[in-house]
Amino acid sequence: MTDSDGAAEDPGVRRVVEVELPTAYGAFRAVGYLDRRTGTEQVALVKGESAGERVLARLHSECLTGEVFGSRACECGEQLAAALRAIAQEGRGALVYLRGHEGRGIGLLAKLRAMRLQQDDGLDTVDANLALGLPVDARDYRAAAGILRDLGVRSVRLLSNNPRKGEALRRYGVAVAERVPLLVTPGPENLRYLRAKRERLDHDLPHLGGVPGPP
Repeated sequence: MTDSDGAAEDPGVRRVVEVELPTAYGAFRAVGYLDRRTGTEQVALVKGESAGERVLARLHSECLTGEVFGSRACECGEQLAAALRAIAQEGRGALVYLRGHEGRGIGLLAKLRAMRLQQDDGLDTVDANLALGLPVDARDYRAAAGILRDLGVRSVRLLSNNPRKGEALRRYGVAVAERVPLLVTPGPENLRYLRAKRERLDHDLPHLGGVPGPP
């Protein structure tokens, strides 16, 4: 992306290190960044040549409970694995792992407090945040767009069920050629959460229709 004078726009992130990273899903390049605006350390896992158009990409928000501890209250761990498998199979793409996005940006402890309200008071994921006086979604995708631009990505096929992610990328200058569904099989522990994401946060989750579970 360039400004009106034709100069390259500052991506807002600084590339710090690049290293080969063997994973359970195949070999990736781990590219580490520093967000100069917030000081947050970020990383992208890149497969193949990232520069160009229609790059398969995932913006993945940090989720300690789902990814490290295997919580079934969300689908984050399964989505992370599915996205890495899809990029590896494609042979080209990038997963931008966004630290500081825990609990849709409210932080780990606040997320746990919101989960407690969901368990004890029957609130959904939206009302639990609001009951704590917190935003429903405080995530920002400026750094993600900067990372993609630094990698030479001009447009993406975005692995996401959330139309708002595509809108955010477009606002920060990254074209979204297509949104690719990233659906995982729901379970009884996360079905209510997923339904709230569909009905209150506009996530595209057509596979929830007819799945038995709590109201």
